[in-house]
Amino acid sequence: MAKHPSFLEQFRSFCFQNKPQELEHALEYFSVFGGMGWSVDISKPLDALIESKVLKNYTYIHGDITKLTQSDKTSHALLSAVAVGDGRIHSALKRARISRVDGEKVIHSLCSKNLLKREYSLESPPNEDEKIDEKLNFNTPFMRFWFAFVSPYFKTIKEGDFKEAMESFANRKSEFYELTFKKLSHELIKKSLKDDPIAEIGSYWDREVQIDILAKTKSGKVVAGICKYSTQKAKKSELTKLQEQCRLAEITPDIFIVISKNGFSNELKALKGDDVKLFSIKNFKTLIEDLSEKDFIECVGKRY
Repeated sequence: MAKHPSFLEQFRSFCFQNKPQELEHALEYFSVFGGMGWSVDISKPLDALIESKVLKNYTYIHGDITKLTQSDKTSHALLSAVAVGDGRIHSALKRARISRVDGEKVIHSLCSKNLLKREYSLESPPNEDEKIDEKLNFNTPFMRFWFAFVSPYFKTIKEGDFKEAMESFANRKSEFYELTFKKLSHELIKKSLKDDPIAEIGSYWDREVQIDILAKTKSGKVVAGICKYSTQKAKKSELTKLQEQCRLAEITPDIFIVISKNGFSNELKALKGDDVKLFSIKNFKTLIEDLSEKDFIECVGKRY
């Protein structure tokens, strides 16, 4: 196993170790505990596990994390800003009230420690004068969870009061899961388009446009996709929105993809074909086929 496992490797290890029965549970529990190698009893409610495994062990986990961050307040401010925002460097620095010069030093340090990594828009914007900022992403799901919902509420958590942290998680968990859904969607596309394999995949963004999935196949075809993590079925309007975003970015896809947690309207299903592909959460099962001992990543720190 690689020294720094990929997102998919972390997900496969989590599923092998904890054996979730439902794909939606796998995604949600992985979004919180992924990347740490901890054993998680998925038969228990997620909120209860967060309290027992994380919040009640705050002092010990905080101590382990500060060994990486060296208790640097600027690093913690940036990590929390990335965890709760869209990841764009400019907006993260603004939220954390850090100058660009100081921010670049902190970013370099956090990337070298494998806490964060830089992500680039797959294509340049149509306006050559428009400079597009990079994004920052966490390498492990748990660290993102910690800096989104634990670190900002450390004062009350230390006192044994978990209400503020748990309310914040309850209010924002759906959007929090969405990034995991998008990342795994990239892996699903790579695995699903076998006849013309994906050569490059990522996302596109500029000041006006956001395209969840942008990819190029080995033959040169362009693939654009949108992810919908919602209790509602994806409708034709999702495809229309994706097509409009591509038009604004001056991108002409050969294949459009809609990935929806909760299925599709009949109107959207009717458009399915060679140039419009639909994937629901049940398709994610292909990501965890043939799990075996070799997929397991041993916990290298303390177990909680």
